[in-house]
Amino acid sequence: MYPPLDLGVAVSPGRTVLTVGGELDMDTAPHLTEAFDLLDLHQRLILDLSGVTFIDSCGLNTLLTLRHRVSLTGGSLELGGLPDQALRLLDLTGTRHLFTLRAGSARV
Repeated sequence: MYPPLDLGVAVSPGRTVLTVGGELDMDTAPHLTEAFDLLDLHQRLILDLSGVTFIDSCGLNTLLTLRHRVSLTGGSLELGGLPDQALRLLDLTGTRHLFTLRAGSARV
């Protein structure tokens, strides 16, 4: 059995922070998508990934899909607290420039 993805949501005026912890991979990425589906995408959404220990290609694909979906609704997506492994993955795949990155976590 794989460890679950830890998810938390904090809402404040004008922004929602979705905190993600654990491994973001083929087994857990659908849980992030399910949580994302419940959010208001018309405002600023921040994914706090400071608790993520690993991201694979499926996790990256999920982030790219979420970015696209937010942009379709006029909202914005920011990634905060990315671990070194995730930053390397973005660099290796040439996708870092597609995301707005925040230094550190984005806790409300």
